[in-house]
Amino acid sequence: MSTTTLVMAEEAAPKTETLEFQALYEQYSGAVYLTALRVTGNPADAEDVLQTVFLHVLDARRALDASRSPGAYVRRAAANASIDLLRRKKTRREAALEEGRASGERQGAAVVPGATAGRAGWQEDSFLLKERLRTALTTLSPENAELFVLCYLEGYSYDELAELLQLERGTVGSRLHRIRAALQVELSR
Repeated sequence: MSTTTLVMAEEAAPKTETLEFQALYEQYSGAVYLTALRVTGNPADAEDVLQTVFLHVLDARRALDASRSPGAYVRRAAANASIDLLRRKKTRREAALEEGRASGERQGAAVVPGATAGRAGWQEDSFLLKERLRTALTTLSPENAELFVLCYLEGYSYDELAELLQLERGTVGSRLHRIRAALQVELSR
């Protein structure tokens, strides 16, 4: 998708709606991009998520609840779209691995570009840990992955999450505890 797609979709909307959308985009596109970048770890994927979120906003504008925070809505949408993108990529990687094994290709160790021994070793470890966490996130239910991302990557407090997701604060805390335990199990594999 490209920015041209956004422009073409806007041309069909009345002028006032276009201006409202443009203001929304200008105000929140940076936050959406940063959320997507934190989750995906890839600028190109973050741009794809940005476009996906705002195309969805453009399509669902009339259905958006004006009483709720548009900032919270687009951050949630960015977190969900990012997790969906990671799941799709994981599925493709697994399919490619299975095809490679079926055709008898030799499976080698992954090499991280630019990683060298010594001081840069921590960068390799950090990169690999982030990739493992991203993969582990895809094993969670969409609701739990969203809750984890909003809390630990976006920095929402338990109280903010309770209000945003319409849950009790204690429920948020216990779900996050179970999510962390599940991720620890997944990361220890």
